[in-house]
Amino acid sequence: MPDVRSPDVLIVVESEPNEVTTQMVSALKAAMLAKHHFEAESIHVDVISSTDLAVNASSVDDRAIGDRLLCPLTLHLPTTLSFPAQAIYAACRDVESLRQQLAAWQYAIGTGDFWLPIVLTAKGPLYAEVIGLAPDAAPTVERSEPCYTQPVHLTDAQRQPLYALGQRLLRSLAAPPAVYLMQFGWQGDTLCFDRLLPFPAAPAIASLNVQTPDLFACHWACLSRQPIVDLVINSRV
Repeated sequence: MPDVRSPDVLIVVESEPNEVTTQMVSALKAAMLAKHHFEAESIHVDVISSTDLAVNASSVDDRAIGDRLLCPLTLHLPTTLSFPAQAIYAACRDVESLRQQLAAWQYAIGTGDFWLPIVLTAKGPLYAEVIGLAPDAAPTVERSEPCYTQPVHLTDAQRQPLYALGQRLLRSLAAPPAVYLMQFGWQGDTLCFDRLLPFPAAPAIASLNVQTPDLFACHWACLSRQPIVDLVINSRV
C-alpha cells in the first residue's frame, strides 16, 4: 500500500503568547490528533509567533511551506506571505474598510460583545450558538483576559437577520472553509456589526466541553476538508 501521510501544520500565534493563546493551540492540536489518531505520528505541528514569522518571511514562503498547512490564529501576518486564505485574512485585518462595506449595506456599525461562530464547510455554513462575555468577564489580577460563555440565547427575530448578515458577508468575501467569528452587538433592537475573525479566536474557548464538535475541532475539519454533520450543545449546559 502507498504511504499516505498527513500534511505538516504550521500554527501562527500572536507575538506575545499568553495563557489564552496556549489554550487555543492546545485545543487545535488536540483536534488534529483526534481526527488522525490512527496516524498521529505522521502529523508534525510547529508553532511560530507572528514576529518570528515576519523576521523569517524571506524563508517562510511558498517553497518553505511546501505541503505544510498554514493555520494562523492571528491576523498579524506578513503581507508578503502567500497562502490560500491570504485574501480573507487581509480583508478581516482591514476592520475600517469592512465596516464601511457593511455601512454601505445599511447596517449599523459599532463595538459589540457577542460573537456568532460560523462553521463554513465545503457544503455551506453551520451556525453555532452565540458566544458572549461571562457575568464575571472582566480581567482580574490573576486573569488578564476576559471570560466567555456559550450559549447566549437569542430569539428567532434576532437570529434570522444575524444569520443573513453572516451569510452575505462571507459570500461577498469569497471566504474559504474555516471557522469564522462575527463580532456584533445591539444598538437598541438594531443589529450592530463590529468585525470578522477568520479563525477560532479567544471567544471560541467557550465552546470547549460545551459544543460538539468544539470550534477548534470544527476549524481543523474545515481546513482538512472533513465533513461536519451537526453542531450540538452539551445537554448539561
